[in-house]
Amino acid sequence: MSENILEDIFIKRSQQKKKTSPLNFKERLFVLTQDKIAYYDYDFEKGKKKGLKGSVDIDKIKCVEIVIPEDNAPPERLFPLQIVYDEGPLYMFAKTDDVRKQWIHKLKHVVRFNKDLMQKYHPCFWEDGMWKCCQQEVKQAVGCRVLETRNGGFSKGSRRKSRKPLPPTPEEEKPIRPLPPQPPKQPGFSVGMTVIAEYDYSPMAPQDLELRKDEEYTILQICDANWFRAKDQYGNEGYIPSNYVVEALNGLEKFEWYCKNMNRSQAENLLKTENKDGGFLVRDSGRYTGKYTVSVFTKGGGENVGSCRHYNILTTQQGLFYLAEKHYFSNIPELINYHQHNAAGLVSRLKYVVSNRTQNAPSTAGLGYGVWEIDPRQLTFIRELGNGQFGVVKYGKWQGRHDVAIKMIKEGSMSEDDFIEEAKVMMKLRHENLVQLYGVCTKQRPIYIVTEFLPNGCLLTYLREDLQHPSAVQLLEMCKDVSEGMAYLESQQYIHRDLAARNCLVDSNGTVKVTDFGLSRYVLDDEYMSSAGSKFPVRWSPPEVLLYCKFSSKSDIWAFGVLMWEIYTLGRMPYERMNNTEIVDKVAAGYRLYRPQMANDRIYSVMTTCWHEKADERPTFQDLVIIIQDVLDNLYETS
Repeated sequence: MSENILEDIFIKRSQQKKKTSPLNFKERLFVLTQDKIAYYDYDFEKGKKKGLKGSVDIDKIKCVEIVIPEDNAPPERLFPLQIVYDEGPLYMFAKTDDVRKQWIHKLKHVVRFNKDLMQKYHPCFWEDGMWKCCQQEVKQAVGCRVLETRNGGFSKGSRRKSRKPLPPTPEEEKPIRPLPPQPPKQPGFSVGMTVIAEYDYSPMAPQDLELRKDEEYTILQICDANWFRAKDQYGNEGYIPSNYVVEALNGLEKFEWYCKNMNRSQAENLLKTENKDGGFLVRDSGRYTGKYTVSVFTKGGGENVGSCRHYNILTTQQGLFYLAEKHYFSNIPELINYHQHNAAGLVSRLKYVVSNRTQNAPSTAGLGYGVWEIDPRQLTFIRELGNGQFGVVKYGKWQGRHDVAIKMIKEGSMSEDDFIEEAKVMMKLRHENLVQLYGVCTKQRPIYIVTEFLPNGCLLTYLREDLQHPSAVQLLEMCKDVSEGMAYLESQQYIHRDLAARNCLVDSNGTVKVTDFGLSRYVLDDEYMSSAGSKFPVRWSPPEVLLYCKFSSKSDIWAFGVLMWEIYTLGRMPYERMNNTEIVDKVAAGYRLYRPQMANDRIYSVMTTCWHEKADERPTFQDLVIIIQDVLDNLYETS
């Protein structure tokens, strides 16, 4: 029997053969294996899988894609996807966009070698005997939209030997500026919902509302993806950051031992820093959403130097939870409470809760709702952090209490008016692996760019000077951090154009975040924009950029492969013995960076996948997130 790859509850859309038959929507348990995707009836009271309702063989799948939601779709049907096979499309509705993305990209990975994969698809539903997108009345009609990448970004064929591209044509194609990103829909929240504050929040603008950790609030208005208007238990109203609250029904967030979005290396560092025998925390498992791991620190035999053990929380077919020995519990808090008093197969009972949640509240999108222009008189400059392409960067405080980084833009280095307009859009980009833009000071010269401050500084310096004896897991988790931040930018149609270790920062937990995304568009420096100049990022650029200045998300993929190489060489200079002219010639002729000593063959294959000569043969960042997670899972099992 094939091992389950993914398992989730979806709403399935059904319609009888007659086009006049009504649609119906039923919740089904979907299970993906290497051989098929099957769906089952499900007993929600008992948490039990019941009878098989249907299945699709993996080798019969021709396309996996999103579907544009129906007009005025209810909240539970905002995230549809389609699996197209011989009998037509199978429509499923995920609970969140993250779940949908995970299933789509895992399915694309599984079906990438299938025959007869489609190159066109229908982006809208088949309904009432017609495709809503193109009004064709034949269900087997060829799709009306071209897929961006065939096979989910994977190439089926063998890689051909690279040839030197033709020289650039006299009329160089002007790079197309991407459309400004649309704020993502906030899944799971709705007006009237009761939420619980995960963190304290002190109002930063007069219209903000104070949040007190673990207290309840009611959502009055969803302003955008980043801010809600809410009311507390005492009748006070104001704006709150959406990433500081969780739905009241989601039980784990209220417990101090639950550390959301923490990876294995970060858990081990935190437990070793606390250095308490029996110290523990619960974190998300890397492989699947909705799965959890208990990380425990132990000092065997009373030694000062301890070690960490990691236990996946397992579930029975009846939905009961257990750890090492089969002591079953109806929920995770009961399981943790039991093991706080009984080791029962663990290396130690769970003696001490270890958490960094209170000290590490996430960054907000702006310093208060609607605030993007910052008064420079509220900034205090403390020390210089470095000198970049646009000028000096300093560490400082906003209103004397919030840590910030301040880029002081030297005059003549940037197309300021264009950037100021773009800054309003960039502030809405929010992801745990992106450095948050807080706002700008544009009423004086030089203008300032105010961002989140990360205490461990530049990734390149961190690799060269601060990282001591890193493990294989730690290095790959850094790569995964960057890939997830870039996957978010990719989903927002944003191109970085200068991705490299020097443009990533490291926070106090060791999390890597991407910075300076899109800023190279505003450089006023002919030498920087020319591949002949020493300032141009030649060492991180693919052939189409070196020869035609053609930027895309696929040129960012190439740069990511070089950044992985930087991580696995602990910050060495790519092509260190070559000058720019030699690099352009060699890369165009098919030369690629060598395998770093710390990277095994599988890691190096991820890098080389990013360095295909043809841009459309490179994976997407969503593909890379899945690939890297698969490699990480194998490392977890062997370490």
